[in-house]
Amino acid sequence: MRYTIGIMLMLAATGFVFGAETFYVATNGNDAWSGWLATRNAETTDGPFATLQRARDAIRAIKAQGELPVGGIEVVVAGGIYTLDAPFDLAAEDSGTAANRIVYRAADGAEVRLVGGRVVNNFQPVTEQAILDRLDESARGQVLQADLNALGITDFGDPKGGGLELFYDNTPMTVSRWPNEGFVRIQELVVEDGHQIHGIPGSMTGRFVYDGDRPARWLQEEDPWLHGYWFWDWSDERKPIQTIDTQNRIIELVEPAHTYGYRKGQWYYAFNMLCELDAPGEWHVNRKTGMLYFWPPAPIDSATTLVSVIPSIVSVNGASFVTFRGFTFEACRSTMLAFHDGAVNRVAACVFRNGGAGAVSISGGTNHGVLGCDIYQMAGGGIALSGGDRSTLTPANHFADNNHIHHYARWYRMYHTGIHLSGVGNRAAHNLIHDAPHMAMGFGGNDHLIEFNEIYNVCFESNDAGAIYTGRDWTMRGNLLRHNYLHDITGFENRGCVGMYLDDMFSSADLIGNVFCNVTRAAFIGGGRDCTVANNIFVDCNPAMHLDARALGWAHGHADGWIQEAAEKGTLSGIAYNKPPYSERYPALITILDQEPKAPEGNVIARNICWGGEWDGMQDEAEKYVLLENNLIQVDPHFVDAANRDFRLKDDSPAFALGFQPIPIEKIGLYESPDRASWPPQR
Repeated sequence: MRYTIGIMLMLAATGFVFGAETFYVATNGNDAWSGWLATRNAETTDGPFATLQRARDAIRAIKAQGELPVGGIEVVVAGGIYTLDAPFDLAAEDSGTAANRIVYRAADGAEVRLVGGRVVNNFQPVTEQAILDRLDESARGQVLQADLNALGITDFGDPKGGGLELFYDNTPMTVSRWPNEGFVRIQELVVEDGHQIHGIPGSMTGRFVYDGDRPARWLQEEDPWLHGYWFWDWSDERKPIQTIDTQNRIIELVEPAHTYGYRKGQWYYAFNMLCELDAPGEWHVNRKTGMLYFWPPAPIDSATTLVSVIPSIVSVNGASFVTFRGFTFEACRSTMLAFHDGAVNRVAACVFRNGGAGAVSISGGTNHGVLGCDIYQMAGGGIALSGGDRSTLTPANHFADNNHIHHYARWYRMYHTGIHLSGVGNRAAHNLIHDAPHMAMGFGGNDHLIEFNEIYNVCFESNDAGAIYTGRDWTMRGNLLRHNYLHDITGFENRGCVGMYLDDMFSSADLIGNVFCNVTRAAFIGGGRDCTVANNIFVDCNPAMHLDARALGWAHGHADGWIQEAAEKGTLSGIAYNKPPYSERYPALITILDQEPKAPEGNVIARNICWGGEWDGMQDEAEKYVLLENNLIQVDPHFVDAANRDFRLKDDSPAFALGFQPIPIEKIGLYESPDRASWPPQR
């Protein structure tokens, strides 16, 4: 009884509310107990469960006896670390209802960590002379070793990704690499095989000349790899080394070749080598012996060392009306939380960190939402929303709102976005996204809404890349990007990227009321049609506006394929474009092939402000097709405080006479809410 009273006092202090609709979970609970903490049905209960799985099973038992209790059921979890041996799975049978939801939540004010990794606590000094000889001289006496097999960890994954990762003091450590920061470059290509893309020469043979003598150190390594941007600045790949010719300074990579081949001057670094474990925070695992080598950035016992083990934390397949609130998800190898099908599920005020892929994946179903979460240090992206039916234009109405997503894509560098929308009718609003090597947002499909987001310092390791990107379809229409603030986005080595990137004939997106500051090619229409760029503010953008006619030139092949498909099948990209609902929702599609389909017709650029930088990046061949009107170009717009980036307009702004409408700048970005994981945001 004394033990039960102690648990009750501890949980009451962290915000538990006793009631018939509540089960409790605690680190010192027991799955053989009732999960209750008070007198119930005239009986004194024993205490909380130990696991979420047991609480789920208790809810299943209640549902098997009849309807859910009025008001639904809560599972309240006390503070602590909960190490999962397997993902926590929910199925259709675990659903709540609209009136009676099922809520899994952290106790008020408690930190509840759902961990998919294992603590490594058996580190020892490295004493084997053969290993010491391979280590860099600076690392000898600093690097420790731990036998993972002895901890029951035998699956290490692949050096390419998706495997074991190491975290120290809740921070991802770095796989041993050289150089420790940045890249080195391909000096020359060995085989000239005539390969080229858009006239740029390269080679489909992965043999190239390196500079210096560093690779001579790698000859004894069992599994050396390179990670490179081999041809394009936006397409990376990790490739194992086949051979190293130190006499001629030639590296040969394992076939097959990178998709686009290799090009002189492109950049790469080496990794997965014991001999390059030469700095605090670096680690290496020998996949044959299971031995982990680590140079801790502080004394090993001063913080916890953790390795990721299980694939995911929570998987919800077919369940509806379920909420997860206030948890910290960490240290798994793939997507941390996934909703598949079902309806009206929520994840709110949670923290996602140190995952091996993305944070939240929503696919299928309707009306799922991610609210107020903090997402950072992810190997991949943040939130993926996919749902709705493109053939019927039925929206999914998924949403990501008020999330702070930063320092992500630390392993999967390209095309892993902070937020991605696909399907029909999904929304991303009031999110703060920053510090990523590639895109902040991507979208594909119809009728998506992207609004009130702040984005900065993305695409810093890529060029010809978009902070918000989409491309290559005439039928993906009805998308609205409004009232977003993009700033300080200039690409790898400040060589330029794109703000809002409508690539390769993407058509019918509206860019309305956005603010761009210090963004190269801020608004970009890559040969598309029926787009509107209106009522935006461009400050110090070089250039602000880009429009081209690429389908009339080098990109004609894409359009030729679409035109041929329409002639043979009556569809565009598999869509019956000239029949309902497309003909009714997007009437411009009905006659698209009767016009000049490859030309960038139907675009409107109106009532924009451009101050500083350069306005016109439009090609002459494209400009003749566009409607340009009432743009205020290099005329002082009378900002409230441009020096401090307050780009609201004073009442006497000359833009108003041209029809410019005030932008609700004060609403952009995160907002304080009970559903926010933290406040104020830490940038």
